[in-house]
Amino acid sequence: QAPVHFLVIPKAHIASVSGITAEHSGVVAHIFEVIPEIAKAEGLVNGYRVASNTGADSGQTVPHLHFHILGGKQMDLKMA
Repeated sequence: QAPVHFLVIPKAHIASVSGITAEHSGVVAHIFEVIPEIAKAEGLVNGYRVASNTGADSGQTVPHLHFHILGGKQMDLKMA
C-alpha cells in the first residue's frame, strides 16, 4: 500500500473502533499523541495516512484495535 507501513497497537484489548468507550478514550488519545512522533521518526515529513478497519465488511481480520500508518509517497485520493 505504501513504502512505509507500520501499526500502532494498544496493549489494552479493544476489539475495534466500535469498541472504544469513555473507559478507553485515554488510550486512544495517547495513540494519537504518539503517532506524529513515530511518523516523524520514520521519515514521514510530507504527511501520512492513519487507517483502522472496523468490522468484517471493512476487511478487519484481527479483532483487536490497531491503526495502520501509511506514507512515504503521494497517496491515492481514492479510498477504494
